[in-house]
Amino acid sequence: MIKPGWIDTLKAVASGRMLVALMMGFSSGLPLLLTGSTLQAWLKDSGADLALIGAAALIGLPYTLKFLWAPLFDRYTLPVLGRRRGWLVLSQLAVALALLALSASNPASNLWGVAIAALLVTLFSASQDIVIDAYRRESLSDDELGLGAAMFVNGYRVGMLLAGGGGLILAEWLSFPQMYQLMALFVGACVSVTLWAPEPKLVAGSPRTLQQAVIEPFLEFFKRPEAITVLAFILLYKLGDTLASAINVPFYLDLGFSKGEIGAIAKLFGFWATLIGGTLGGIWILRIGLYRSLWAFGFLQMASTFGFVLLAQTGHSLPMLTGVIAVENFTGGLGTAAFVGFMGAMTDRRFTATQYALLSSLMGVPRVILSTPTGWIAGEIGWTLFFVGCTVLAIPGLLMIRRFRHWDAHA
Repeated sequence: MIKPGWIDTLKAVASGRMLVALMMGFSSGLPLLLTGSTLQAWLKDSGADLALIGAAALIGLPYTLKFLWAPLFDRYTLPVLGRRRGWLVLSQLAVALALLALSASNPASNLWGVAIAALLVTLFSASQDIVIDAYRRESLSDDELGLGAAMFVNGYRVGMLLAGGGGLILAEWLSFPQMYQLMALFVGACVSVTLWAPEPKLVAGSPRTLQQAVIEPFLEFFKRPEAITVLAFILLYKLGDTLASAINVPFYLDLGFSKGEIGAIAKLFGFWATLIGGTLGGIWILRIGLYRSLWAFGFLQMASTFGFVLLAQTGHSLPMLTGVIAVENFTGGLGTAAFVGFMGAMTDRRFTATQYALLSSLMGVPRVILSTPTGWIAGEIGWTLFFVGCTVLAIPGLLMIRRFRHWDAHA
């Protein structure tokens, strides 16, 4: 890897490619909470049963299963705009129309209509994610993947903030249907970014049949000597950080922090710390390379997880809470930039949509499945030992980075 100068680094950060990654991240993150916590608030406001509101989490299933139809986007090209932009415009318009359909539904009288419309939103949104991830991998050089990932994640978080907190505020001022209509306009406006962005070049060897699109991505990946190592690393690299974050709000409440204190510090202050961490992480990856960044950011993630141990011993202390949240969110932003860049680097450009969808689905396993017993474990062994365990769980992922040593020309 040739280390770029600071002028080249700043040019890369301010390039049109990074602006596209940022805006596509916004388009990808916006629909997520509109079928999550914001929809739950609408259902609650309409008098829906609490058990039914909990079951509404199943609406998000397409995000986990998206690898099943990802081969379609590698195999087929629409008649206009190219393989990536054509599908992206179609999926974005479909998300906007599904949001309009959701706005026309009435939870008080037709819950099935709401469920079907919300499921269509997640289906088209997951399809949009597949194409956006493939576009980012194919339009950026290997050295730019970390920075591009950081820009994407920052845009994603802004989209989530608008749909989550912003959506609830707008629903208070207007109404839930009007808020969903406004969000549909935001998604529709993102089409302009897709139309402006250049179409990535089609790589030689791309699948010519659906069978090739389904089978060859998996054959190509699992023929690699490091295939199992890559999958294990994806599971382990952010495991400790993810498990610690999964149960942190009950932890704060147990220490005596109020909901207002948690909201102000953990959510709003932490949001900006994450954005700053992601941006600087992308820049550092461009400067020192992905291999060294995985080491540095992984170690900082582990240190920040240990901060919860210190907070558990300190108890109710706003300065301590602020410091722990700032460091944890900042290092989380660093680690996510390197992690998403790593997954991009692990995909073959011929099968980007399918392989990235598979790896990103695997990335969600710690968050969705392995986090399930965290509350029970913390209750059995106490908060201090629980967070010590989360810190120790970061070590296996760090040790596995040595298997990718050949990435660093200067190592």
